[in-house]
Amino acid sequence: MSQFQGLITHWYHQNKRDLPWRITNNPYVIWLSEIILQQTRVEQGLPYFQKFQQHYPNINELASADEQDILNDWQGLGYYSRARNLHKTAKEVVEIYKGVFPSTYNELLKLTGIGPYTAAAIASFAFGEAKAVVDGNVYRVLSRVFDIEEAIDSTQGKKTFELLANELIDKKNPAIYNQAIMEFGALQCVPVNPNCNACPLQFQCLAYQNKTITERPVKSKKTKVRSRYFVYLIEFTANKTIRIEKRKEKGIWQHLYQFPLIEFDSIEEKRAYLNGLKSDFISKEYKHILSHQQLFASFAIVNQRNETSESQLEIALSELSNYPIPRLIDKFLEDHVDRINELLVF
Repeated sequence: MSQFQGLITHWYHQNKRDLPWRITNNPYVIWLSEIILQQTRVEQGLPYFQKFQQHYPNINELASADEQDILNDWQGLGYYSRARNLHKTAKEVVEIYKGVFPSTYNELLKLTGIGPYTAAAIASFAFGEAKAVVDGNVYRVLSRVFDIEEAIDSTQGKKTFELLANELIDKKNPAIYNQAIMEFGALQCVPVNPNCNACPLQFQCLAYQNKTITERPVKSKKTKVRSRYFVYLIEFTANKTIRIEKRKEKGIWQHLYQFPLIEFDSIEEKRAYLNGLKSDFISKEYKHILSHQQLFASFAIVNQRNETSESQLEIALSELSNYPIPRLIDKFLEDHVDRINELLVF
């Protein structure tokens, strides 16, 4: 056990990336980084972390911010429920804990949007509690080093890995150890084609000895992916404005804004609708992949067909940047904003 800890931490000191959240024990900064980096690569998340630190330098600033501003700053990062939970958690810390983060794993778990992994990260990095983090990187390292056949997405498997991780943690230096094993999984023990010949754990790694590296970790469940078919209508009004609406229903992109949307049950229904639509412009089909869904979206420019409803806003195209929108719509605008402006003029 001590040899494993030593090899991991030695590797870490030689290879770690210099990241801003690693040079502080401020729980707000650590929590912010952990939420942003959930399901997000460090390279993508770093600019968002810096933006949020600048716009909301402390928990009170974040708690008092307008949700629309937070969603705007989050735009492009995906999984927008994280941003809404971020705001809700900040309010809880201010209202319940007087702006001071709870200092123990068990207390942290009571906050909205903080699960076992994030609670362990904050507790160990900020407060030195010997609680092991278990994320995708840790699952991969442990499943290979110990050649574990149990599925990481099973109830028993999760218990097995959590127990093992907490047995292995360096109780004197939990923060360094936790950072080390996560970084080792991110840079050395990578999912595909890891460089086992340059690995300091090569002679300890049972999966390497048993030639099961590519089979670890084991997952039992296959995610069922749902296909959805969208047509967004960019409706010009007589005042040369466009209409947008706020997504209120639960699901993807809650509280973000979009052009009026029609959803179809099949690609055939969508194509039939587009074939009969009077439009000066119909875009190519944009495919947008989410964790459990793949979206097939087209955009059509049309003249105003109905009265603007109470749930819709009429705005100038130049004002759209003031509203948080899904990355899918943002990609379309990057391709065609000049064309939309051209049609608005005429």
